[in-house]
Amino acid sequence: MSISTDERYVVRSIRADEWPAVKELRLRALRDPVAHLAFLETYEEAAARPDSFWQERAARGAAGAVAAQQIVAEGPGGELVGTLTVLVEEPGTTDWAGFPVERRQGHVVGVYMRPEHRGCGLTELLFDEALEWAWRRGLERVRLIVHEDNGRAQAFYRKVGFEPSGVTVPLDGQTGGCEREFVLERG
Repeated sequence: MSISTDERYVVRSIRADEWPAVKELRLRALRDPVAHLAFLETYEEAAARPDSFWQERAARGAAGAVAAQQIVAEGPGGELVGTLTVLVEEPGTTDWAGFPVERRQGHVVGVYMRPEHRGCGLTELLFDEALEWAWRRGLERVRLIVHEDNGRAQAFYRKVGFEPSGVTVPLDGQTGGCEREFVLERG
């Protein structure tokens, strides 16, 4: 599915052959001033990955994939300007932090919008498309994890309907502190 916001932007799922653009956008995201709060990976780690990693990552999140979907905003000239990914989590498995997954749910990761395209409603449209994808697959809820010090992200997630669940994940490493889970139940 694709949503045109106006003549300049389209929100859609990625294609597997777009891996170079997906890689470039991810590396750009990891250079954002709040990347240390928003992502659990550094620019250096991502830049060192071989092309095969990026090809496989794009294929897993491309249109038609069932376990994940990467949604992008395409700007003028076809440049990818924003992204997020929904990972499907199945009951009986454990999540990235080692917590048991009790219900079929989506986990939103990798949210990023180039600064020059922020504030025009594109991120909301990314979330609309991601939630539609999740609900069409019968997911019961969608969740995301956000650093306790990332107030900008928390405010946005509340704006689009997510609420804190009370679950926290302590962090080691570069940022310290903890991550807070926000959820949106299918309604």
